[in-house]
Amino acid sequence: MEQRELKIRDLTLRDGQQSLFATRLSQAEIDKLLPYYENAGFYIMEVWGGAVPDSVMRYLDESPWDRLRIISKAMKGKSLLSALSRGRNLFGYVPYPDYVLEGFYKEAIANGLNVMRIFDALNDIDNVKESIRLINSLGGIADGAVCYTVDPKPEAPAEKPGFFARLFGKKAEEPEKIFTDEYFVNKAVEMERLGAKIITLKDMAGLVNPLRAASIISKLKAALKVPVDFHTHCTPGYGLASSLMAILNGVDILDTNIWWFGGGSAAPALELIYIFCKKLGIEVEANMEAVGEIRSRLLGARESLKAFDLGKLPRDFDPLKDTLPAEVDALFDAAIVAAKASDEKALLDACHAIEDYFGFPKPNEIVKNAEVPGGMYSNMVAQLKALGASDLLDDAMRLIPMVRRDAGLVPLVTPTSQIVGSQAVSVALDRKKGQPDYSNPSNQFISLVKGEYGHTPVPVDPAFREKITGSPVEKPYDVSSYKKPANPTIDEFGGVPLAANREEELLLELLPTVANTFLRKRREEEYKAKAAAAAPAAEVKEEVKAAEEPITGPTLKAPMGGRIISVDVKPGDKVAKGKLLLVYEAMKMENDVAAEREGTVKRIFVKPNDVVGTDAVLIEFED
Repeated sequence: MEQRELKIRDLTLRDGQQSLFATRLSQAEIDKLLPYYENAGFYIMEVWGGAVPDSVMRYLDESPWDRLRIISKAMKGKSLLSALSRGRNLFGYVPYPDYVLEGFYKEAIANGLNVMRIFDALNDIDNVKESIRLINSLGGIADGAVCYTVDPKPEAPAEKPGFFARLFGKKAEEPEKIFTDEYFVNKAVEMERLGAKIITLKDMAGLVNPLRAASIISKLKAALKVPVDFHTHCTPGYGLASSLMAILNGVDILDTNIWWFGGGSAAPALELIYIFCKKLGIEVEANMEAVGEIRSRLLGARESLKAFDLGKLPRDFDPLKDTLPAEVDALFDAAIVAAKASDEKALLDACHAIEDYFGFPKPNEIVKNAEVPGGMYSNMVAQLKALGASDLLDDAMRLIPMVRRDAGLVPLVTPTSQIVGSQAVSVALDRKKGQPDYSNPSNQFISLVKGEYGHTPVPVDPAFREKITGSPVEKPYDVSSYKKPANPTIDEFGGVPLAANREEELLLELLPTVANTFLRKRREEEYKAKAAAAAPAAEVKEEVKAAEEPITGPTLKAPMGGRIISVDVKPGDKVAKGKLLLVYEAMKMENDVAAEREGTVKRIFVKPNDVVGTDAVLIEFED
């Protein structure tokens, strides 16, 4: 009998560092690892997409295109390189026309990308079909990802009476299940029909429990002809056990991280999967000696990220050299026996004991019980802390099911997780102030309810849509109204365009706010280097700023830290209560700031692209 093989998609350089270290792994640290990755034998390496294009510009002042090119050159085609894309939203937060998708995918493939994992936060097939077609036509491999999610708990305290009764004509206590196995399988079959060459069950929140993993993976294998990949996280404590179940039920590709970047809110560690596979007689398609070389250097990379490391450092372990204590080895055997017997409790107990022995983080019970992604939870914590309202966290968490249902029962994955989480925080604040729910809907929540992100899993109540958007009618985003961001001439840096080439223009289109700041720095560096070469002996006069007039009038302060997107008033403007003053980005959400009373603008202390802290003075009004 031919030995079964398990292919590995290594997430360490993208999803691993994004899940554990806020996507702060620098190119210098990656460069130290690449010589060893070349011979690791991974089927796929996920190295790009997700938060990488945004974060490397925003926090590391690095080019995402350079990152892709450098990794591709180092790998020499020995592993496929993959990225994560939000379908029609690409790496941004609005739908883009087909020509933008085509230009971006063409440039990415030309720079070394092989596989594009394409998902849509609503599981709306209309939002992924063009990406699948384009990736295939441009010579890439389209990987269709179905986002896993769960039905809200019917006993959630924030549930609105009669919601499911109105929706399905049933009793509220007996809601129809939406996210059944068949729901996910049907989405996968549609993606395969459209041309997806791989299908991924994408469990971004780690909510697939072992028995559900067994059920869905076995049905996907029966329904599909293309390879099936399983992607999960360990945050709620299911990841390792559910990965074992996926293996036993025939999954072709498994997503893992190398030891120091595994477990916790990330995917399971490859080394633990290797032990399970060795006991099952399954060959892991990876060079574990080369993996060991990476692992020995990855600890240093993790230490360089200690400022962002909220996890727990596991004990060192080499599965090729270290002998497990008999009682720990027995835990792996017990887990396999329990998995084969579908004894979920025993399986989870064994896997948790394994993770505890090695020192991986314990299951996050808050995230598990709330059934939300860990990143969504941490965003809400940070948002409330910035607002000085941390006491409202429990209230905001209880409101998530209500907000999610009102918005059409959307899966919780970027960007819908941020939209729902941010709006739950806003509703909690509404209630604290004695205001009606949804008194302050974010721009993104309005767009989601309006229909601009696509078709939600269940229809939005027309009355609720009218309340939020002003119209009961669903209105999809009109891509024909898309306006390409301007590529302005930068006079102060020699009259050069902000974006110097096509790849920089694409960054402006996808991430205009972040790219603007990043590209201005590049043009400034080039200008100064040119000036220094032309006049090396010239004196550089330091600009002396005049002392500013003290603030005496009423002020508008930043509700939380963020980046200014636009300022809609100027000094001398008389503004009425409710007048839009500025728009700023915080927690990856755009927020309108309106005047709380009538007044005349005296001074404006910010301009577009400025980064401000919580309570920073933005505008001063006349006394």
